[in-house]
Amino acid sequence: MKPARAVASFDSATGMLRALSRFLHGRDVPLIGQAPAALEPALGTVLGAVNRLPRTLQEKAYALGGWAEAVPAHRIGDIRSEALAHWVTGHYPQRRYPVAFIGSSNGALIHLAAALNAPWLPQTLLLPVRRHGAHPDDPREDLRRTQTAGEALVKANPDLVLHHMHDANQDRLMIAGMTYFRVKWRRLAEAYRRFLEASLAPGATLVVVDCALRWPTTSVSDRYVFQHGALGGAGQEEYEQGGPRVADYLGRYGSPRRTWDYPPTDGDSPEAEWGFEPELLTDLTELAERNQWRLVRMRFPEPEALSPVVADLYRSWYQRRGLPGDRLLTECFLLLEPWWTLRSGSVPYWMVFNAEPSRAGLQTYLDRVDPFDEIRLLLFSHGVESIGLVPIEEWQEVLARARKIGVFTGVDARAYPRDFASLARAHRDLARIQTTFPMPLPLGWPPAEQFLAERGELEWHSIDI
Repeated sequence: MKPARAVASFDSATGMLRALSRFLHGRDVPLIGQAPAALEPALGTVLGAVNRLPRTLQEKAYALGGWAEAVPAHRIGDIRSEALAHWVTGHYPQRRYPVAFIGSSNGALIHLAAALNAPWLPQTLLLPVRRHGAHPDDPREDLRRTQTAGEALVKANPDLVLHHMHDANQDRLMIAGMTYFRVKWRRLAEAYRRFLEASLAPGATLVVVDCALRWPTTSVSDRYVFQHGALGGAGQEEYEQGGPRVADYLGRYGSPRRTWDYPPTDGDSPEAEWGFEPELLTDLTELAERNQWRLVRMRFPEPEALSPVVADLYRSWYQRRGLPGDRLLTECFLLLEPWWTLRSGSVPYWMVFNAEPSRAGLQTYLDRVDPFDEIRLLLFSHGVESIGLVPIEEWQEVLARARKIGVFTGVDARAYPRDFASLARAHRDLARIQTTFPMPLPLGWPPAEQFLAERGELEWHSIDI
């Protein structure tokens, strides 16, 4: 099966890969996180039409769009990890780089890589699988109906670990007709090795992006775990034990349940979407030694820990270039645009999602830094009034902290969180920022590494080889 057909376009890793690779080709990202530039006008029109539908039809249209991307369960065993890796590396221009990144998905990392003009190879990809007959609030039944497909996938790909993820809170609409298979490379794919050896000269640096976030899981079989819930508005204990917010949420959506029925956990694993599988380090160490590269492990406890670090790096970089550094662009999930960030002289701050922990992290960052004259905010609409969703009024309070201009970017406040046309509007609004600057020369790697190594939010280790 062709990787372009098997890998979800609506996932964080895919959106980040597309944003960074287009930047390295000198291009921006029309229809952020989603379709090719040629389809932007048509899809923008379609998404705008979806926004005007009644709520029930909106939700069905959104779910149908995701289902159309999903792989039939009987075909999942035809996917090959080497083809997936070749598809990833094919996004990037072939040239020499002073540094490259490999590992966890992270929006702040994409801005770090863009500043350095460096590639990133994701360890994790999402393979959506069609599934029928399981209610979104019945994770146990989801596993029962798709376990055979999962075992076929890992049997055909001994270099992968399968994290079968089921999140009825944030992914409610999507998982009505599909399940999420997130695969992580535990061994280095040959296509990744070839790309790195063609891209890094002796003495270059390979940085392992290691998000240490873990999550309770159920062991299904060898290299196959099931994860109920995910990072976002609900806590791990709410996924496991329920509670008032869970009962209220399920009641609002007419669910027959008031808690979730999930397979008992028997341990924990790297979080399916964001966590790093450390077994890959063995192959990376051998590869770095053979090619005389420096190997560095950049480790952080959870995805947004990197966001204030990269924001501060950009602000200090702008100041050295004589730019004001007083314009903040706050991005969300796969809504990120490195090209327009640099052209507009914006400081990027990336949020995992539109939920309470992300808003709290942003507020903490704004509390400790000098005020921004301008704050722009992108919000990802997932179509669900989920547990922990931050109301639009509270996001408006964040924007009010700007000294001059505080505005949503691509967001229709009346339609949020079912504002599906925001994917197209975000790019349009960014392109309309009036004051822009020439694209800078890449940030030098040595000063950037020194800045990162000195930050307490990160563990920065050179690996002996």
